Amino acid sequence: MSDTLLIIEDNEQNFYMMRFLLEKNGFKVIGAGDGREGIEKALRHKPRAILLDIQLPEMDGYAVAEELKKHAELGNVPIIAVTSYAMVGDRERILAAGATGYIEKPIDPETFVAEIIQYL
Repeated sequence: MSDTLLIIEDNEQNFYMMRFLLEKNGFKVIGAGDGREGIEKALRHKPRAILLDIQLPEMDGYAVAEELKKHAELGNVPIIAVTSYAMVGDRERILAAGATGYIEKPIDPETFVAEIIQYL
């Protein structure tokens, strides 16, 4: 399995911060700006993990997680929701949709990489 991580995130600043922290720690990062592109890249690249924003254009993160879980070749790939959705029930809803884990935004640069590694 590769050390490639896929970040599905439409906010460039959030993507840049996550990519910077992960690459600094030896990971290769690919990105997608929306859910459909993220699904295509996940199927093509078979990343080690997928970091998934929930608030995406066209197809929200819940639908993306559900679609990713339909593909057997991605069955063991952890999906980690990285989102500002922090209301009661949001965590449970994304986990029910197929996410493995949940990290709240804004991310903490001091702990972010360790939080990702725990899912690998």
